[in-house]
Amino acid sequence: MVIIDGDVDDPKAQAWMKSVTDGVKAVDGELHGKIDWWGKRQFAYPINKKPAGYYLVAEIIAAPGALDELERSFRLADDVVRHKLIRLPEAEAERRGMAVVAA
Repeated sequence: MVIIDGDVDDPKAQAWMKSVTDGVKAVDGELHGKIDWWGKRQFAYPINKKPAGYYLVAEIIAAPGALDELERSFRLADDVVRHKLIRLPEAEAERRGMAVVAA
């Protein structure tokens, strides 16, 4: 999940979907389905003195550690308010059809 600053223009915020897609393809990963664009939402409490942000959620299949550079770019980007990358447990990944079969 990535939360983009609510003060940026909508097209600039949506451009982050391409950045995520390009970052995943650069490490030979793949998106499971398409990126879920939630649009602009109010925060439950102000984050960095901002009342709202754009949310996008992506399910990604990639090798362990492959997304380190993408996560680094999120940390450095001024437009990104928050981000969270999590690894699904094997059973949940299999249930969602995202398990990588070892060769």
